[in-house]
Amino acid sequence: MSRNPTPPQPLAVAIFAVFALFAPAETLPTRGQVIVPPSTAGLPGIPRTSLYVFVPEGATLPMGQPAGETPASIACIYGLTKPVQGCPINGTTEVPTGGSRAIAVIEYGHYPQEQSDLDTFSQQFGLPPANFEEVCFSWAGCPDNSGLGWDLEEALDLQWAHAMAPNAKIYAVETGSVSDLYPANQMAGELVARSGGGEVANTWLEVNEPPHEEQYDKNFKYRGVVYLFSAGDWLALPLYPSTSPFVVSVGGTTLKRDSSGNFTGETCWNRSGGAISREEARPAYQDIIKKLVGSFRGTPDMSFDGDPQTGVAVYSSSYCGGWCITGGTSVGSPSLAGVLNSAGTFYSSTDAELSRIYKEYGNKKQYHEWFRDITTGSNGSGVIGAKKGWDECTGVGSVVTYTGK
Repeated sequence: MSRNPTPPQPLAVAIFAVFALFAPAETLPTRGQVIVPPSTAGLPGIPRTSLYVFVPEGATLPMGQPAGETPASIACIYGLTKPVQGCPINGTTEVPTGGSRAIAVIEYGHYPQEQSDLDTFSQQFGLPPANFEEVCFSWAGCPDNSGLGWDLEEALDLQWAHAMAPNAKIYAVETGSVSDLYPANQMAGELVARSGGGEVANTWLEVNEPPHEEQYDKNFKYRGVVYLFSAGDWLALPLYPSTSPFVVSVGGTTLKRDSSGNFTGETCWNRSGGAISREEARPAYQDIIKKLVGSFRGTPDMSFDGDPQTGVAVYSSSYCGGWCITGGTSVGSPSLAGVLNSAGTFYSSTDAELSRIYKEYGNKKQYHEWFRDITTGSNGSGVIGAKKGWDECTGVGSVVTYTGK
């Protein structure tokens, strides 16, 4: 495979210089800087990622030890392991042990340390070595993405898909051009289907919904495969391919912890993507919320931790130089893919997966047992607020346990 290495670029300037939370009793950490990688700021001709780096006040990159949420604390928060009171970051140690078949993540380019970074992450948190394979979907080869933000994206995707489904085979399906990102999903689907089924996680987004976007939807259909996309970080706006009816759209939340570090709940992350599509017709599985979405597809479907201030630990040697805290809805797509994989149902299609989710939403008892309804926060300076039931901030909410997934 031919590669043309690109020298690492310096970290981009933060768009939010200092964070001060609104509830002083729930500050962890209280202040810091949010750094925007070039891939999130927007590289010419390449779809955006939705990820950020959070550096707590007084800290520098790389961090000497992992900081942020861990596989164990996240698993505790979402009911995937034995409950620990408060799910503290320090003190919660049990990690997920499930997963089978396969998960593929779609990436632009490649960075040489992806395997060693994944190994370091696994060793740190007591995860088994990943069953990992890299596939380049490009006749011209996949370029080195070191320092572009896509390397951090790839580290995040691989590490957190593996964290949530440590026994699943993980494919990194890498592309060498923008035009490859859509058809790469078909190759990923084939690889996953050969492994008996599973999930394909995407964290790239078009800036706006393209005209006649339905023509691209065919790329997200493969028998035995569930496709997931991050909902983005452009506030209350519909972004493609998250708006495709053939993908699970994943929004972002803010995790709330009290002054003792105990988890107290979730709110909508104030930059999470989510809105009603202007192009895609309402799929049948959303008929139950037709009074909310009208005749068009509503996003997101579900949500996961996304606020960089409550982000997750990632080991990124080429972008962060080591450990860093990473957030954005890019956390949700690969992580939720791992949760669905470990649930072990393996639906025949995304449509089947979402039909089950929305059917459970319609059953009040199941819904409140198996999902966390997020009713506070907004994604757009109060324009779109979270509320009881499905909303354009968090969908039906976040997962609680593997049941019904």
